[in-house]
Amino acid sequence: MGAGGGVTRSTLRQQIADALRDEVLAGRMRPRVEFTVKQIAEQYGVSATPVREALFDLSAQGLLESDQHRGFRVRAFTVADYRSMVEARALVIDGVFRGIFDGTGSAPAVLAVHLPALVSVRRRAEEATRAARCGDLDILIGYDLRFWRELGAVIGNTYINDFLQRLRMQAWVFAVPYLRGDADVRDRLWNGHQDLVEAITAADGPAVRAVLDAHYAHGMDWADRLAVGDPPPPGRG
Repeated sequence: MGAGGGVTRSTLRQQIADALRDEVLAGRMRPRVEFTVKQIAEQYGVSATPVREALFDLSAQGLLESDQHRGFRVRAFTVADYRSMVEARALVIDGVFRGIFDGTGSAPAVLAVHLPALVSVRRRAEEATRAARCGDLDILIGYDLRFWRELGAVIGNTYINDFLQRLRMQAWVFAVPYLRGDADVRDRLWNGHQDLVEAITAADGPAVRAVLDAHYAHGMDWADRLAVGDPPPPGRG
């Protein structure tokens, strides 16, 4: 990655942030393993300034931690942190969809406005569901994040959508090191993306809430399993 060809510093900063975020989400950058701006700049063959800015961007998203004297490291989340992420996400999403499916008959009209967006969301859902059932983490992470981000367009509130996306990225950072070494990974991955889209498209409030409840229960069940004795993931503990 270079800064030539008319690439601005702002663009380079975003490219580096995107590349590093992918590395973190894939579990290739381990929690608590420290690295410096200089190391990353040399890795990508760029100057220190856009790298430093990209690292601070990822720190602001809660994916990295910084130490003024030692550099940066991927944030090490605990099972309690993950449980709180699942709970917070569930409370916000439940509140959003209760607002849409509030029994006043407004849901079909609200969703009709977003039907074009739901077509794209449906494609993301199909790919995410397929990847989850196959246990393909590398494919699933990208489609899962896109699925929830595009579904957030239905909400129409960028602050809520940004908050939820941040939580989901942090949850993946926690989960991936565990999932990489799990022989039963397919059982650990939620695959209800298509069910949720179908329920939303049908404006079926009870079905939407049932899918979301199952999503919440799935996350909490996995947290409970981890809390009672699963070994720590590589690079942790």
